[in-house]
Amino acid sequence: MRIVITGGFGFLGRQVAGRLLETRTFRGEPVDRLVLADLLVPADGPLVDDPRVDAVQGDLTDRLDELFAEPVDAVIHLAAAVSAACEADFDLGMRANLDTTRALLEAARAQAAAGGPTVRLVFASSVAVYGSDPALPLPPVVDESTLPTPRSSYGVQKFVCEQLVAEYTRRGYVDGRVSRLMTVSVRPGKPNAAASGFLSGIVREPLAGLPAVCPVDPSLRVALASPRRTVEGILRIAELDRGTGPGRLDGTLPVNLPALTVSVAEIIDTLRQLAGDAVADLVTVAPDPAVEAIVGSWPADFDNARAAALGLVPDPDFTAVVRAYVAEHADAVTAAIPAVADGRPDSGR
Repeated sequence: MRIVITGGFGFLGRQVAGRLLETRTFRGEPVDRLVLADLLVPADGPLVDDPRVDAVQGDLTDRLDELFAEPVDAVIHLAAAVSAACEADFDLGMRANLDTTRALLEAARAQAAAGGPTVRLVFASSVAVYGSDPALPLPPVVDESTLPTPRSSYGVQKFVCEQLVAEYTRRGYVDGRVSRLMTVSVRPGKPNAAASGFLSGIVREPLAGLPAVCPVDPSLRVALASPRRTVEGILRIAELDRGTGPGRLDGTLPVNLPALTVSVAEIIDTLRQLAGDAVADLVTVAPDPAVEAIVGSWPADFDNARAAALGLVPDPDFTAVVRAYVAEHADAVTAAIPAVADGRPDSGR
């Protein structure tokens, strides 16, 4: 089986690739080749050095012939320009998100038309497809039947791509499925240009002894998912068979990945409880209207029933999210995190 991951060397791309290489199978079949496509490819590292991995560098629309030079069984489409970047540069967002996705769908369609396999294509959409329109406010709790009314360029682009995936699936050109991702926190590494990036930064930076800025009112409630839960959701939806009943993917309706709902104040309070006042006090609140306008338009409360029927559950609480980050990225943490309540040693420092 040959699987393509776009954005393959981004944070989630690396996580998805690592999981596939670890399990060695996809839908019960061996993963023979994993093609990781990204604008930048590292010179070395575990993924690049793995003999099962092919790395393709460059603009995705320019490299589709190479990606489809051999039959493609599945595509996990993670590549995208992020929210704040799309708001700042309309043309960038349209090109990187909408035009690239359409070109990828056309390449998959051409493969099927030529007698090749029908591509199982997983599109990573976003909670940003939802927004509170003055004429149609969001309900208190959102589910997949809630009408998306995005309030950002990024959200519009993601919603249009969802409809394209559904249409290409209806026509039999691809076997498409859409995962709507919650804000992923805590992301390791350097900050990115996502409007929601501060939801990782206000934890990641203080744990490393660095100051962080919170650009929204701490009372703002948000929907989050840890990296591990997000990757689990993407791969679960990628592998599901179609049909009806629990544990099967019915129709082309998107799946909202399960959400943990917390306020920004609760995030900071969790940091304070786990790492102490000196660490939490490294967070400074300095509201940024542009960031608040984007992130504040996203819903915070979700009905997770559809995800639950597929075997997906949210993180239990934000304490678990922080502890998982510390355990997996101890080299980036300078703060002392006490042992868990049952006396077992904690993985942090």
